[in-house]
Amino acid sequence: MIRVKVPATSANIGPGFDALGIALNLHNSFSFEEIPEGLEIIGCDDRYKNKNNLVYISMLKTLDKIGYKVKGIKITMDTNIPVSRGLGSSAACILGGVMGANGLAGNPLSKDEILNIATEMEGHPDNIAPALYGGMVVSVMEMGKVYFDKVNVAKGIKFVALVPDFSISTKKARNVLPTAVPYDDAVYNVGRVSILISALSNGRFDLLEYAVEDRLHQSYRGKLIPYFKDIIHVSKRLGAYGTYLSGAGPTIVGIIDNDNSNYTMGIKDYFNSIGLDWDIKELKLDLTGAVIERIK
Repeated sequence: MIRVKVPATSANIGPGFDALGIALNLHNSFSFEEIPEGLEIIGCDDRYKNKNNLVYISMLKTLDKIGYKVKGIKITMDTNIPVSRGLGSSAACILGGVMGANGLAGNPLSKDEILNIATEMEGHPDNIAPALYGGMVVSVMEMGKVYFDKVNVAKGIKFVALVPDFSISTKKARNVLPTAVPYDDAVYNVGRVSILISALSNGRFDLLEYAVEDRLHQSYRGKLIPYFKDIIHVSKRLGAYGTYLSGAGPTIVGIIDNDNSNYTMGIKDYFNSIGLDWDIKELKLDLTGAVIERIK
């Protein structure tokens, strides 16, 4: 039996649109076991217990690339990453399937090959790369290949995910974006993403308030989320260094000091006052990334 553990991810971090992502210590686990025939999937909603399961699809595509065949497969899932909330649930499923297939076949693929195969399935590497390598990762694609580097993040902060009780599909979140942006907005984001990486690397967390600002996607996607601007304002008042839309949303993430003991309770009180039943998760960076083990 092969077991794969994959962390949640938060992409963009404000201005790093489709290029930046972090891994967080919230995980999905997937176990793969060859059986004499058929398909058995345990631990997920009934609607996903079939051949359209993303983990299964990713596993089959990878096995086909490797040239390894199985008669039947049993997949057991333990999922903690909210689905369609901007925390990399699809990337976790894809990566889990790719790594599971590689494990069943005896690990013929390198980590970089896994990255490229999973990114091909996902369409972009901003969630896949940090999920695989852990920490904060900057990544780009060139001629179908992913180029990436890990970014050191100074100690002293944690990430509070404010997870709504509704989902937004990535397709819908993409459709609200303009087909072109003003030159000034592009220049604005270049500056912000540069200072974001510098501030996180050097521990200049006081700069994050400005560094997470963005003009390429957050103002458009924020309109899909009730109280988006108000939550950003309240988050700042409660001491967050910076607050941004995670991936395509609708999850919002506040970056706070490790010693900030007021933020989570304060944001919970605010949600109660306006009738929002959102989940609040205090998270740390996952510096390891996805791991695989063989269980006898």
